[in-house]
Amino acid sequence: MMFTGIVTAQARVVKLSRSKDGGTFLFEFDEPFHTMLGASLAINGVCLTVADATDKRIRVVVMPETVKRTTLSHLEVGQRVNVEPALLAANRLDGHFVLGHVDTAVQLLKRQPVADSAVLTFELPAQYQDYVVEKGSVTIDGVSLTVTAVTSRSFSVSLVDYTLTHTNLGDLTIGASVNLETDILGKYVVHLQKAGVSND
Repeated sequence: MMFTGIVTAQARVVKLSRSKDGGTFLFEFDEPFHTMLGASLAINGVCLTVADATDKRIRVVVMPETVKRTTLSHLEVGQRVNVEPALLAANRLDGHFVLGHVDTAVQLLKRQPVADSAVLTFELPAQYQDYVVEKGSVTIDGVSLTVTAVTSRSFSVSLVDYTLTHTNLGDLTIGASVNLETDILGKYVVHLQKAGVSND
């Protein structure tokens, strides 16, 4: 499946059940959300399969690896999540290529208001530094964003008012954990460069 990082809906956690083998999550929408059994959705940037659906509720089952690597393990009842259906071949690509395969969870270090927007700075673990570049793309909780600055330990993104009000990124407080997916194209470029160096 593929996504673009353009969030089209939000839902709230209404029920959850976690175990060492993963978990089950029930989400509810304010407005009817049309999907089907077996469809793929990006929920906070995590690609998940719909196990049950009504016009306003969906249930998903989460595997242990997904719980371990993402912030789904921290979700609480009442919390808002970003939702994006899988990309159709005929759709416009307004964001960037997003797989819904989260690399890791990172924390918000700083939040700076700038007019009607905000600059958010997140930690950047050492093993992902090669994949995050200034003016490159990242996905934070399923939202496609452009990197505005990078240091050895952090990266920043700028959020316009629309993104702050139409996604759960507007709710973030210092120390909050989010799902980070780095750009898949950057991953392949870095991999090929490293493979070329090792083969010389």
